[in-house]
Amino acid sequence: MITSEDVREELATIAPERASDRLAELSALFHSAGSLHLRAAGDWGLHLDLGSGAAARRAFALLRESGIRSEIRTYRRRAFDTATRYQLHVAGDAGSLQVLVDAGVVDRRHAPLERPPRRVVARSSSRAAYLRGAFLGAGSLSLGRSPHLELRTTSLESSALLVRLASAEGVELALADRPTHAVAYAKSWEAIESLLAVMGASETVLALEERAVVSETRSRANRLANADHANLVRTSRSARRQIAAIVRLDLNAVPDELRDVAELRLRHPTASLRELAARADPPLTKAAAHRRLRRLEELAE
Repeated sequence: MITSEDVREELATIAPERASDRLAELSALFHSAGSLHLRAAGDWGLHLDLGSGAAARRAFALLRESGIRSEIRTYRRRAFDTATRYQLHVAGDAGSLQVLVDAGVVDRRHAPLERPPRRVVARSSSRAAYLRGAFLGAGSLSLGRSPHLELRTTSLESSALLVRLASAEGVELALADRPTHAVAYAKSWEAIESLLAVMGASETVLALEERAVVSETRSRANRLANADHANLVRTSRSARRQIAAIVRLDLNAVPDELRDVAELRLRHPTASLRELAARADPPLTKAAAHRRLRRLEELAE
């Protein structure tokens, strides 16, 4: 079964060559999993809070490539599963601030932005990078009878941006506003596979397509097996009904053509109509054998 972490592991290996794409991915990570912390004397800091080791490694590499120093810390979530979470602490120096301003994470007054400016996601590759960063930061994939992929954000405006970016790449996502967060999501196999392909998760897409083929083959085999079983049940019931009618008749008193098919049925109680017709001498059609057996039932009634 493919999990959200499998997708993140694959996405974390993608390293865009364009600086603009790296900025877009970094922007999405902060908009989906970042928080701004004000300190004394007007100082500030940014944290990335991630539930995936793969996402944390990717975020650390992105920050380093962008010239931003960060420190990774881990902690245990206070929940039943006590899952390990990863925090990347970014110092609020002038160089870091400039990169985050360029990425559309904060404005020049250090105020957090709900979404990046258009220039950050102007290119198709940058839109794909932003969607990839959104999944790394707070995405999930659930497969089964009702597949579900969602990208979580802190605001409806941020989720609406994800819907627009996906739509620009030919993928339709839905939008939902929940009490504590908002999500852009997909529930159809086609939309989920298309979004994963846009983000660059080609291996996951191939695995999903293979899964779909296997599932369809299994379903088709089950349908054929069920159809065969139903045919056998009908054949068995018809044969029992025909034999019950024949034993009530005086076969010496029925026409020869009916007597011949009656004797065939008694000798071959499990044969299908097609098999019974082929055993006749001369051979009969399936329809002819059916008519004669039906006539025998009528005579018995």
